[in-house]
Amino acid sequence: MSKKTELDWNDMQNLWNDADAEKMVADYARKGVGRELALRVYTTRLLGGEPRLVLHGGGNTSCKTRATDLVGDEWDVLCVKGSGWDMAVIEPQGLPAVKMGALIKARALNRLSDEDMVALQRANLIDPSSPNPSVETLLHAFLPHRFVDHTHSTAVLAIVDQEDSKALVAKVFGEKMGYVPYIMPGFDLAKAAGDVFDADPSVEGLILDKHGIFTFGDDAKQAYDRMIHYVTVAEDYVAKNGKPQPAKAALPAKLAKPSDIAPTLRGAVAVARGEGRYDRMISDFRTSDAIVDFINSAKIADYAGRGVSTPDLSIRIKTGPMAVPAPDADKLDAYKGVIKTHVQAFASDYRAYFETNDALDDVKRTMLDPMPRLTLVPGLGMFGHGRTLKDAKIASDVGEMWIEAVRGAEAVGNFHPLSKADLFPLEYWSLEQAKLASNKPKPLTGQVVLITGGAGAIGAATAKLFAANGAHAVIVDLDPAKATEAAKAAGNNSIGVGADITNPAEMRAAFDKAVAVYGGVDILVSNAGAAWEGRIGELDDAALRKSFELNFFAHQSAAQNAVRIMLAQGTGGVLLFNTSKQAINPGPKFGAYGIPKAATLFLSRQYALDYGAHGIRSNAVNADRIRSGLLTDAMIASRSGARGVSEKEYMSGNLLGQEVTADDVAQAFLHQALAERTTADVTTVDGGNIAAALR
Repeated sequence: MSKKTELDWNDMQNLWNDADAEKMVADYARKGVGRELALRVYTTRLLGGEPRLVLHGGGNTSCKTRATDLVGDEWDVLCVKGSGWDMAVIEPQGLPAVKMGALIKARALNRLSDEDMVALQRANLIDPSSPNPSVETLLHAFLPHRFVDHTHSTAVLAIVDQEDSKALVAKVFGEKMGYVPYIMPGFDLAKAAGDVFDADPSVEGLILDKHGIFTFGDDAKQAYDRMIHYVTVAEDYVAKNGKPQPAKAALPAKLAKPSDIAPTLRGAVAVARGEGRYDRMISDFRTSDAIVDFINSAKIADYAGRGVSTPDLSIRIKTGPMAVPAPDADKLDAYKGVIKTHVQAFASDYRAYFETNDALDDVKRTMLDPMPRLTLVPGLGMFGHGRTLKDAKIASDVGEMWIEAVRGAEAVGNFHPLSKADLFPLEYWSLEQAKLASNKPKPLTGQVVLITGGAGAIGAATAKLFAANGAHAVIVDLDPAKATEAAKAAGNNSIGVGADITNPAEMRAAFDKAVAVYGGVDILVSNAGAAWEGRIGELDDAALRKSFELNFFAHQSAAQNAVRIMLAQGTGGVLLFNTSKQAINPGPKFGAYGIPKAATLFLSRQYALDYGAHGIRSNAVNADRIRSGLLTDAMIASRSGARGVSEKEYMSGNLLGQEVTADDVAQAFLHQALAERTTADVTTVDGGNIAAALR
């Protein structure tokens, strides 16, 4: 055991400011929003902005007021947080008004299913277009106070995640807080909480075992003040009563870097769909001194195996994190097997958890994928996994709060969260299942595409199309500002990277950036190129070599880096090369461009031949006459002159008689990315040119 140290728990700050509150009241008054609702928005944002209280939907607030419906009738209503709203930036419409009469009447019922509860709440909305009210709406309604606040304070979780939580709650909070045994959110919890309050109406809040804290008051400030006060009470208790921390695990003399293991880990958590197909994950790496200090505990695997600090987190990180050993930089090949073994064990345990609990009733459920959503790596930090970067970052955020809650629970006792048997009904809650079912992934969801020449016409169009189909794009361009601009235009949390791709070190750094942000790369669009003109027999040797550097060797460098990562991931991948019509049908005075492009065409086929057994496909697009940074207005004038035709005739000089655009090339790249059984292919995008057709 290490020397006892006082935990660094900072007191929760009370951020109420009279001037700010009144300004919000005045601002919303001009929009027709009443004082109570405006102050409800104000304190909801104060709570939502503190991750130790509220994280990714883990909390809700309400106020009881009056509202007018669409035909002018006035009602007593409960304005309660609506599904999908972030408390940190909530607006009045994020607190839908529900008629109080029906909610109060429901308390007399003996039973109310979750589906009927949602139907009841929606049937009594003042505005039918409002989002679904919180699943804890009835709990808010059954408490008589005008303002009710609910959070999942990590300090409070440290107190309730104990085997003797009821006794500890009484010791820490005294008689001013009621204690509610764990019950899954919904009608039964609402009735139980209401009964606890009725038994002692003097309490200023409720502590929900394994769940969180409610406070209430006659006005917004009183409810908020009580929340901050009782959370601070919990923080102070943890800070002052902490026991010695466990010993630290031994670490390798030379730790591997996060980038050394990220692709292997990302590949290991991908969901195999059979026949070489995968649902891939994005990985978000997170580290800090506090994270590493906790994860380095000799008991970290034990903590991870116990579960989540509050049941709501099961929606984000399943039954809890996965802990793996620290990676030795000198034994990376062996560590790949360690990762796979741990992922397989996690998945096997998850399947057993599902099968055991699913068999307890007659409800038909479909098992969610069994892969972990949070991986703890001693010495380094943690990786959040998700089908999108947003989901991966949420998993990492949740991981930080899990660490804080577990650290506190262990400091004052032993982390004893809700059992996994009790967790199952929440993870497989019909209401949550309905949300998941409505969230259909796009064709490239979970995949990362790296595009060279990404700020040019073809590159930018390709990035935009791939992002629209679910991929996160890494847009690489010589001009970093233009790369960033193209990434912003593409959307879907894409990034821009400045790099001279003829410099192998800068090319490597671009791929390393993709690994650092997303965990790996699945698709390469090797697109960058430039043209030099002149008759081949009179061409300056330096110009030809320069063209080869960009139009051949840069493609080889990009492909080598992509394959390096794809092999580590073990989930296949696809290499896509822009080889140009010149590779098939050379034009006069264009040999400096066409010759390296012809070499790149055969390079694409060599990769198909050498790496097909690893599930890595390699295809080329044979495009012609696309307005871009390469085919500029000046170049169009030069090439049309060389062929003795007008510029219009030159651009539409194909069998279709139509100009081909960058968007058409992007469509070809997308087709090749999605054609899972196509490799060594060359797709022609030129409107029809028999001389350039492959034979």
